[in-house]
Amino acid sequence: MEGNGSGVRAHSPQSFGVLGVLLWAGIVSTLYRFFHWNIFANDSTFVGLHNFSVLIHQPIFWRSLLNTAYYVVLVVPVTTLLALALALLLREARNLRGGGFSQALVFLPHVTPVVATSIIWVWIFDPNFGLANAVLRLLHLPQLGWLASVHWALPAVMIYTVWHSVGLYTVLFLAGLSTLPKQVMEAAQLDGARGWLAFRRVVLPLISPITFFVIVLATINTMQTFSQIYTLTGGPHGGAGGPAFSTTTDSLLIYQTAFLYDHFSLGSAMSLVLFVLILGMTLIQKLIADRMVFYR
Repeated sequence: MEGNGSGVRAHSPQSFGVLGVLLWAGIVSTLYRFFHWNIFANDSTFVGLHNFSVLIHQPIFWRSLLNTAYYVVLVVPVTTLLALALALLLREARNLRGGGFSQALVFLPHVTPVVATSIIWVWIFDPNFGLANAVLRLLHLPQLGWLASVHWALPAVMIYTVWHSVGLYTVLFLAGLSTLPKQVMEAAQLDGARGWLAFRRVVLPLISPITFFVIVLATINTMQTFSQIYTLTGGPHGGAGGPAFSTTTDSLLIYQTAFLYDHFSLGSAMSLVLFVLILGMTLIQKLIADRMVFYR
């Protein structure tokens, strides 16, 4: 609905309600970080920066940050490169029979429920009768412990994350490739730029904005990963985040601290740290993008 012919769209009462809830939740969460709050006794005590001091002296907190960094550093580049490769292949095959089906097949994992597919992947990674070790046996390679191993549990979660998320980023790259100017591509071919040279000198600079967007989005999503870690590493593997905290990331530790151990104030402080890390990573990526991204 337009307001008074001014061209300014009137905001619905529902939008103000949602905004109010979000603002209230943000304010309350901020206050919790400076209090020791007991949800059951409905009692709170102002402690200042004590919650942050507790975090600094918790080895498991630093372990979670290290796991998160390791997780992001490996998952984001692999997912981005694989998504770009798939988008290029699908773009070449779009006029072939079954091209649309191939695109749907690539995107399908992303729209499947994380919990449901994670349960299937728990079976795939089973060290005794899982499909992953069956493939390794066929290739005459050593079998791995996967989710039951301290060294391979987090890489197993990474494999699932790449499988589940690559479809979204592939679609984004396909959208970026579809906007390439035909005149520029034809001019590049006339100048002798083909194959890898054309991709590196022409295509890659033109899709650099969508590449930057994919990297930022993948980084934010990966740093907040929770559902697959919780589902894949729970149960017989020593509880979520196991074995031996090898898959405990910051987002998972926030959940466990707040909702399993009822330390809501400490969990709120952890969430602020995660927010600052995500904001810092985004700002760093923005500074790099200002020098490397080409906007048409």
